[in-house]
Amino acid sequence: MIQIDLPFDAPEILFVRHPRARRYVIRVADDGMVRVTIPRWGSRKEAAAFAARERAWIENERRRAERERVERARSVDVPADVLRDLRARARRELPARLLELASRHGVTVTRVSVRNQKWRWGSCSRGGHICLNWRLIRMPDWVRDYVLIHELMHLKRMDHSPRFWRLVAAACPASSEARAWLRAYSRA
Repeated sequence: MIQIDLPFDAPEILFVRHPRARRYVIRVADDGMVRVTIPRWGSRKEAAAFAARERAWIENERRRAERERVERARSVDVPADVLRDLRARARRELPARLLELASRHGVTVTRVSVRNQKWRWGSCSRGGHICLNWRLIRMPDWVRDYVLIHELMHLKRMDHSPRFWRLVAAACPASSEARAWLRAYSRA
């Protein structure tokens, strides 16, 4: 392991030479530690320059790791049986509500999954499969409905164009307030 001072203010970064590496690779561990892998033909100077060029990405990944640590710490506060009950409730209630809204808005859902997604509240495939984050069950009903409607509108338009957002706004008049709530909740 090699340690090098970088031309920017950074936490400790480990430079590790790896004989099978084919390129320079940067990894940010869960604890925020940054590791740069140097291929056998590479140099320390080039690795440091690579890390300097990728400074914005490194900082973004460190912020993501910090958010994940906070989220894990928060979830530890919730007893396991309570989490289990919340997930079971999500599996019961979310698909039923989604199908109710789909019927109301004239779209067909082929399959609904409730998952433990880290970064998404929901997703939609072209085939009509909608995945929902179980954590939606902890939100106010009007915000949860916005997320469900957002995914349903992707069945009409698979993009985030102005036309898509007009569909969402027509189907959910409180969409801008719900988006603001989600941004604030995600930061917290």
